[in-house]
Amino acid sequence: MATHRYCPGLHGTVLMVSTIALVLYCTYASAQNILEEPRGEPESYNEANKVLSEADVQKPDDIPSRHEDANHSPQPPESVQTESGTRWEATEGADLNEAIPDGEEEEQNLRDEVQETTDSEQQQPPKDQFQEELVIRPLQSGDIYSSFQFRTRWDIDFFQKGKKVSHYRLFPKSLGQVITKFSVRELHISFTQGYWRTMQWGQPFLSAPPGAELWVWFQDTVKDVDGAWKELTNVLSGIFCASLNFIDSTNTVQPSASFKPLGVGNVTNQKLLRYAVLPREIVCTENLTPWKKLLPCGSKAGLAVLLKSEKLFHSSFHSQAVHIRPVCQDWQCKSTAWELRQTLNVVFDLHTSGQSKREWSLFKMFSRTLTEACPLASSSKVYVDITDNSQGELFDLSPVMSSLSQTVVLGDRRTYSVYDLMTPDAFGSLRSLNILLRWKTTDNADMLRPLLHSERYVAGYGLQTGEIHTLIYNNHPYRAFPVLLLDTVPWYLRLYIHTLTVTSKNRENKPSYIHYQPSKDRLRPHLLEMLIQLPPNSVTEVTVQFERALLKWTEYTPDPNHGFYVGSSVISALVPSIVAMDTNSTHERPLFSSFFPCKEESTYFVRVYTEPLLVNLPTPDFSMPYNVICLTCTVVAVGYGSLYNLLTRTFQVEEPSPGLAKRLANVIRRLRGVPLL
Repeated sequence: MATHRYCPGLHGTVLMVSTIALVLYCTYASAQNILEEPRGEPESYNEANKVLSEADVQKPDDIPSRHEDANHSPQPPESVQTESGTRWEATEGADLNEAIPDGEEEEQNLRDEVQETTDSEQQQPPKDQFQEELVIRPLQSGDIYSSFQFRTRWDIDFFQKGKKVSHYRLFPKSLGQVITKFSVRELHISFTQGYWRTMQWGQPFLSAPPGAELWVWFQDTVKDVDGAWKELTNVLSGIFCASLNFIDSTNTVQPSASFKPLGVGNVTNQKLLRYAVLPREIVCTENLTPWKKLLPCGSKAGLAVLLKSEKLFHSSFHSQAVHIRPVCQDWQCKSTAWELRQTLNVVFDLHTSGQSKREWSLFKMFSRTLTEACPLASSSKVYVDITDNSQGELFDLSPVMSSLSQTVVLGDRRTYSVYDLMTPDAFGSLRSLNILLRWKTTDNADMLRPLLHSERYVAGYGLQTGEIHTLIYNNHPYRAFPVLLLDTVPWYLRLYIHTLTVTSKNRENKPSYIHYQPSKDRLRPHLLEMLIQLPPNSVTEVTVQFERALLKWTEYTPDPNHGFYVGSSVISALVPSIVAMDTNSTHERPLFSSFFPCKEESTYFVRVYTEPLLVNLPTPDFSMPYNVICLTCTVVAVGYGSLYNLLTRTFQVEEPSPGLAKRLANVIRRLRGVPLL
């Protein structure tokens, strides 16, 4: 009869393996249940971390004793599969010698593997951050240019397989759902009221055409781009309370070279790009309110408290935009993040604001002052451009801050006075920041002309034919550079593409690249793209003739005599930097930086928009139907009315009325009660 030997070490090891397997299974099940739950509130992350910490592996001191009976230990499942690929199995007593490691070192390695597996299952919330900036630039004309920049970055991938994003902290949920539903890679939308006067104000930080502009890059997984584009415009129309639902195939184009992606990723398939512009869109408070609601602090704290609608729209120029793009999380760019950048540019001038003297402050511009930064912001700063006022000869700035910052903006090295709202010193003893700028002179200073400038107008007479002229100025004294011209013309202006001419300095300038897509009546517009080399210090003129179409009477607007708008032309170029224009070799500088003329800031990218066109079309006399209706109604009322009256009237013989004496006699007889006469 066989006898069984009792081995305390063997039973203790069996108990240890069973306990570890059971804890591992419970941890895995808890993590799976937590990950499957919807996350609607920020407290869900704390609850998940609490549950995962409670389900952690026991410490070595908590491991049951080796001398305890293995029969009283809980039985683990037959097999447990972990995310790291390790498969733990519960074996029978005959296989214990093969399944159980011998020695304390292997036992410690076993615990380390379990700990690493548990740590890998814990899901950390993605990082997000918010930054806000205000740049104030005094213009040479005495006006003030204010540019707000709000940046929200979220370290997450919306399109990761098997992962659904349901928790939002700083990133707006409405835009996040739009990105995931329509597979949007980049989205750029702007609403602008007024026209940017380049020759008076210089180049803006981010340019935009008058009206509404929208261009979107879709993911390569989208099969029906046109269908997704149509649904996306309707959704954005509701989010921003705008007329984007009027975007259809008649004003949508697919550029072949312009509007390259601004985020990371090498996207070369232009079929995934859609561009549209509504030059007649009016920007009002109803567009600003949903724009402010996208901010983490709204308009309650931070720089957003200055966004008072009655002041912003009482200006000569106002532009608000939303830009969404993927960016790198770190310098190695191993993973991407999503960036939402909200910009608002406004120009206040003396005549619009009604000021009698050249003096500006935050309270005069926005009717409010700054009292605190946004509590959710990691950075909140105000920059005032003092490049042309290094010695205080043009204006006085108060309060004076010792913190200065130098950077190259649009090819020019600028100096800014920095007000950091995250520090209490910026607000002073009154806990309020009101930056005051007082000009010392009343004369307008001469401004350096921008290197790239463009204009456009319509020539010709009559309502049958016309000609579109586009003028592109290269004010650089000695350098030529290429520009990419994008022109979108509605279908009711039928272009004669054989009349296209490009001249520079009274000579023909043949474009090196031309892409033309003809229009189809009531289906799509004209699309013209050209790559043109601009000679130095020259004006390049692009002309093309067109014929006006006669619309159906139902296709005219309620005010047809006002005219029809044509969207702005778009010019994209790498412009030579103003920093690189300094050819004076007498300035003192390090020798290693003065031998080669090429510099790091030799060129910079700029996008310029021309004015929108207002074209009159052949318009029928809409007063003629009114006259016809009036005449017809008169004939019907007089002719048919009289005939109908004669046919339907009933004639009766009326007896002559009795005399006065007889009526008096009848009254007396009625009083007496006798029959009447």
